[in-house]
Parts: sequence; C-alpha cells; structure tokens
Amino acid sequence: MFDSLSERLSGVFDSLTGRGALSEKDVDAALREIRVALLEADVALPAVKDFTSKVREKAIGEDVIRSVSPGQQVIKIVHDGLVDLLGGEGEPEGLNLTGEPPVAILMAGLQGSGKTTTTAKLAKRISEREKKKVLVASLDTRRPAAMEQLAQMAEKAGVNCLPIVKGQSAVEIAKRAMSAGRLQGYDVVILDTAGRTSIDEEMMGEAAKIADVARPRETLLVADSLTGQDAVETAKRFDERLKLTGLVLTRMDGDGRGGAALSMRWVTGLPIKFLGVSEKVDGLDAFDAKRLAGRILGRGDIVSLVEKAAAEVDHEKAERLAKKMAKGKFDLEDMADQLRQLQKMGGISGMMGFLPGMNKAAKAQMANAGFDDKALKRQEAIILSMTREERAKPDLLKASRKRRIAMGAGVAVPEVNKLLKMHRQMADMMKKMGKKGKKGGMPGMPGMPGMGGGMPGMGGGMPPGLGDAASDLLKGHAPKGADLPGLGGPGDQGLPGIGGPLGPDGLPLGLSKKK
Repeated sequence: MFDSLSERLSGVFDSLTGRGALSEKDVDAALREIRVALLEADVALPAVKDFTSKVREKAIGEDVIRSVSPGQQVIKIVHDGLVDLLGGEGEPEGLNLTGEPPVAILMAGLQGSGKTTTTAKLAKRISEREKKKVLVASLDTRRPAAMEQLAQMAEKAGVNCLPIVKGQSAVEIAKRAMSAGRLQGYDVVILDTAGRTSIDEEMMGEAAKIADVARPRETLLVADSLTGQDAVETAKRFDERLKLTGLVLTRMDGDGRGGAALSMRWVTGLPIKFLGVSEKVDGLDAFDAKRLAGRILGRGDIVSLVEKAAAEVDHEKAERLAKKMAKGKFDLEDMADQLRQLQKMGGISGMMGFLPGMNKAAKAQMANAGFDDKALKRQEAIILSMTREERAKPDLLKASRKRRIAMGAGVAVPEVNKLLKMHRQMADMMKKMGKKGKKGGMPGMPGMPGMGGGMPGMGGGMPPGLGDAASDLLKGHAPKGADLPGLGGPGDQGLPGIGGPLGPDGLPLGLSKKK
C-alpha cells in the first residue's frame, strides 16, 4: 500500500544524503517534495501542514545543519514525525478486556468494510493469544446470509458462534448473546453489527440501542483503508454517536495510497488498534506506529518478521529437525517442510515486505531474476513427485527417475538438478553443523530454499557478531554488532535501508541476475 509513497520519499532522501552540508533552502526544497508526496498519498491536508511545520522546525536547527551527516539527521526527524502522525512512540494500545466476564466488543462500520471477516480474525487472535473463551454473534438481520457467513468464519477461526434464530431483532440477538456468554462461561463476546452503504439515522439508532444492552468495553470501527479520506469522515461521524474506543483498518495489503492510515489518528484522535493484512483468518496484525513508519521509509520491519516466524513455526517439527541436524542428517522431506514453512510466512514476496530497502523496484528486479513465490511451489512440486524412498535417499535419483519426476512436476530436468544441488549444499551444511555443534561453531548458511541458493545480500555466509545484531533488532534498534547488508554497518548513524547501493546488475549487493 505504501510502495509509491516509499519510493517518492526515498528519492527525496537520496538527494539529501548525497550532500556534505545542507542549507535552509535545501531543507525547504526537500519538505516541499515530501508535502507533495503525502498529499498524493491522500493524507489529509491539515495533517500534512502540521507534519511539515513540525519537521521544518526541527530540521533547520543549528545541530542539524552543521552536523557531520545532516541528510541522515533530517531523515531521522521525518521518521519521528511520521511516528507522531501515526500515534506516537508509546506501546501500541491493545484491547481492554478487563472487567467482569463476559466482556463485550462491538464491531461497527459501513457495509463492505470487512466487519464480519475482522470479527472472526479478532476472535481467533483473542482466543489464541489471550487464551480467552470467545463467542461471536451476528446482529446483521438485513444482509442475506450474513449470519451464515460469520458462522463459517468462526468455524475456520476455531471459536463458537451464537446459534441462529430466525425472526429476532438485532437488540434481541444482543441480549441473547450476552445471556449465553454469562451462562456458558465465555470471557469475551464479540457482536458483529449490521452495515449500511451509507450512514443513516436508523442504523445509528440501532447501534446505540445495542450498545445500551451490551455495554461494550471496546467499540471498534472497521474501516476500509482503500476508501481514503472518506474513511476518516466515516470515523468522525460514528464517533459522535457511539463513542468509539479504537479503529481497525482493513485491506492494508491492497494497492491504495494509504492516506487513511496516515491521517486517521491525527484527524479523529482515536487509536488504530489493528490492521487487516490479508483475507486469511489469521491476517490481522496489531498496529505499531514505529514499525509502520519504518516500513514507509524503507527501513523494513525485522521485529515483525521475527515475530511472524515465531508464530508460524511448527515447534514439534522444528525439534525433530534439530535432532536430525545434530546427527548431520537433512533429507528432501525436511527441505519440503522448510519450503512449506516459508510459504506459510507469506512466501518470498511477503518476507520481502519486512526487509529494509525492498521497495517496488527492488521487488520487481527480484521477480525478474527468478526470486518469486512460484519458485517455492515448483520446488515443492518436484519433491512431491518423488517417492518416499527417493526423498529419503536422493542418491537413488538417476537420469530415468529424474525424467519421471520432471514430468510429474511439469518442469524440465535441469530444474530437478538445480533442486538436488541446492539440497546437497544444505545437507553438507547440516553435516558441518553436526560436527561443529559441540564446539559451539556455526558454519555459513548456504542459502534459503526457493531463493536460488542464497539469501539476497547474505553472500552465503553468516555475518560476524550476528548474536549482538539480533539482540539489537529485537529491541527495535539498528544492529550495531554486525555488518548486515541493507541494515547499515557498524558506526553507521543513518537509517537502515534508505538509499542503499545497488550492484552492477541493478540488484541489491550480493544478488546476481538469473542465468
């Protein structure tokens, strides 16, 4: 969603960081470009004016103009300004679930904004992360099959849905849901209200009556981020009647301009609590202003990537693989598990969104070089075309078997050979790990499956001091202990991922074109 804005800002910052000194005129010219970029991203005009005035006030100070790296100082000020615009430095505001159970959460919004899907996503998140017993109830008596849709989504999310009783009004369903919550020992009851194509008095009156009955601890407005400034106006009008406690922005994985996300907090004063990032039932992320600002400025979001990996990993399989690795064993079945794990995390394209310096152009260059999600699926298909014996003993694969596997997977024989070579490299690395594990040594990683034998920019080896760097990353700081590609080296005071150099092929350093 923020690709276009990120590219515009990166261009502005490149012109700043290339200079040894900055004048007030240089800062004003850069701020003019930033103002235009924000307006084109559909950010509210009053928010843009406030943002640029605060940035200018800090950027033209003596300590910036006369600093060793004034361009980087200005970028840091812009980053801090974006964080303030999005909600401030503090910890993200989570849900308030304290009080006598069942705690009610009221979901409001216009029709088509994604309320029903978000209700199921939120129920799954609370059930799994907060370990609460959750009941969802659809109060939408007007839209055809709305109740059935929530029942199906709740089943996918692994939570219970209030049984459907035809003929009841929305207020009656709300009373029944709260009663069922008390009698059946639920901790949280989420009420999915009806939406409209536009705000009307009847809709607001019904929602107000439901709020009186349920007395919700949280009243969340679900807004479609693709609607731009109209979403901001919707939030203001809902807040006047319902007293909202937070916002959920959906379709953040879309190709809209992102203005609603950047202006919503400033205009309404309401905290953005969650972002809908996919249609999947687990596609709901907690909103963090600092992380989102980092992604907009091309810094990436390594902390979220680490958290996503920790949430998606299958711990039992990981333990089994660790035991096999300790013995120096790694077969094609293990490699297939790694490919599936990568796909569960959003595939290569999903992971690239969290990495520093991966703007739209860099992603396109990677796709042209053969680094895409289709490569993962092709490699998995090749492995699935093998017998169990062949997966366990790749040495059995001679020319005739390779032809059979290639035909089964719908690829050419060289693709099979490439996969086997990649597996052989990984297996060799596992053997080294098995030998050096007792000594505490850690050999270089040969490459991630599906990435053509090497993670872009990693050069096939583990950088020195990675432990210190990982510690810094988990704290949300730029790593100081290792010279990680795209993240800035030791002593680099600049923001990571901005204006990073490209190699001779136009790709990030360490990444060569597909031959």
